[in-house]
This record gives sequence, structure tokens and C-alpha cells, in this order.
Amino acid sequence: MKPARCKVLATLGAATALLAAGTALAQGAYPNKPITIVVAYPAGGDVDVLARLFAEKLGTRLKQSVVVENRTGAAGTIGSAYVARANPDGYTLLVAPNTVAIAPLVLKAGTGASYDVQHDFTPVSQIGTQSLFVVVNKGSGITKVSDLVARARAGKVETYATPGNGSPMHIMGELFNKSAGVKINQVPYRGLAPAIVDVLGGQVPVTFVTYGAVAQYVGNGSLVPLAVAGLKRSPFAPNVPTLAELGYKDVEIGAWQAMLGPKGMPPEIVRTLNTHMNEILKMPDVIARMATIAVTPAGGDPAALSKLIAADTTRYTKIVKEFGIQAD
Repeated sequence: MKPARCKVLATLGAATALLAAGTALAQGAYPNKPITIVVAYPAGGDVDVLARLFAEKLGTRLKQSVVVENRTGAAGTIGSAYVARANPDGYTLLVAPNTVAIAPLVLKAGTGASYDVQHDFTPVSQIGTQSLFVVVNKGSGITKVSDLVARARAGKVETYATPGNGSPMHIMGELFNKSAGVKINQVPYRGLAPAIVDVLGGQVPVTFVTYGAVAQYVGNGSLVPLAVAGLKRSPFAPNVPTLAELGYKDVEIGAWQAMLGPKGMPPEIVRTLNTHMNEILKMPDVIARMATIAVTPAGGDPAALSKLIAADTTRYTKIVKEFGIQAD
């Protein structure tokens, strides 16, 4: 090949490369199209409320449409698996509770979650935390945990309600049974709402539940919170003692919510989203809105969320195996 021709081809090649790089940079400006936040649970629940709150705030800050899509079913694994398989370009995200780490451990053989929570997602930001409470029907006459335990031992309290097999509430119930030396049997419902309805109606005397879901009924005296399963008292019910204070050990369990993306998201996009999330979590109106469902803002960097997921996976793997917990 003649030198002149080689020079022309080299010049054209360089120009093409520069053009491609420029196009890539233009296409890479994030975000340049709508973002979808997937919620693996029905509309109206705590996770859905949080997702829509942050979708609104992110949309304003990123100057792009952010929509929430509910993809429900199979203990939340359908929506979670959908995000795990999505393009890791930052346009498909997941807002999920800690059930995202528990569900794969409790589903029956043959129906297991098609994702690995530690390896198939990119942690973006923890959103918040929630405490779990021991709550009873006012008409039960139970006013303290020792009453509940005494009645359980006497065979007068036989069941507790949860939003489903394998839920954090189910796990709390089994931990409480072990710590208190009782055997109260779980009655699993399809969600929190029907479980609470039956506790209000007296069909089941006790439930383990997040405070936001029952705050209105505690307020009107229909339900009574006996204890909280946290390391410390809840700011939303500071007069309610912890189970540890009352002598019931190793029942510390709670709920958390986080934003995740598919594995392999570009670090710069993760940083962008994490920065915005942490700033949004400091907004007074956001803090106030989260308080209405008894969620305490968390935040932090992706590495902290990754450690939280790993720690929960290790802990719940042991608990699920010990009690033989399985979801429907």
C-alpha cells in the first residue's frame, strides 16, 4: 500500500474514532431518557410509598422523568429478578425492603428466586430503617409481654398473625418463641392489611408488625404495642420498651429499604444516584413524609449497603435453616 494512501486511511480512522467517542459521550450523559424504579410489591405499601417519594424528588433533581412500576408476585422475587436481568445503564432501578435478601432463602425448592442478592445487584443507597413491634388487640386484656408469655404457656394464646411465610415478621415470631420459651403458631396472611384486620377483629390476638402500619389503631386505642425488637427504642414510640430491656434476648430484628440496580452499573452513575439520594434524605419534607410510615432515614455509601446485605444474608441463612422457615 502506498504511503499516501496509508496516511489517508489513518486520518480517516482517527476521525472515525473521535466521532464515535463524541457520540458515546453524548449518549452517555446521564440521564437522557426516563428512569424506571421497580417495586416488587403492590401499590400503597411502605416500599411503594417510598419509591414514589424518591421518584418525584429524583425526577426534579435529574431533570428527567422517573416512573414507578409495580411488578409483583413470588414474595417480591419477580420484580427483583427483573431488575437483576436489566441493562445496567442506570435506567432500571429497584427500591426494595430487606425481604430482597430473605426471599431467596425461604422459597420452596423449584420455586427459588432467580437472583443472588449479593452478586446480581449494584448497591446504590440504603433508604431507611423500620422497627418491628409486638402488638396485641386491646380487647385481649394483655398489657405487657409477660402477660402474653404467661397466656401462651397456659395455652390461652395460640396464634400470631404475619403478612406471610418467610417475612421478617414471621422470623421475629420464631425468634420470640425461642427467647420466651413458648410456642405461638404463625397464621400467615397475604399482606399486612388482612393480618391487621384480623387482629383488630380479635380473630388472632397478637401480631409482629412495623409501627407505621398500626399507628392509627394504636392512636385510637384499638391496638396496644407491648415491645419493640430493636437494639434501642423507636423514636416513633419512645415509651415502648425493647424486648431486650424486658429480658428477652436475641430477638433484635427490623426492616430496611434500599435502592439497588443491576450488576455492573457504571461507578459514575452509582455516584450520581447515591449523592442525590443522600441529599434527598436530608430534606425536611422527605423526613416528615417518611415519619408518617415510621421510617427513619438512613443513607450512606454503596459499600455500607453492600455490607448490610452480606450481614443479613449470613444471619438469615442460619435462622431460616434453624427454624425450617419456608415461604408459600
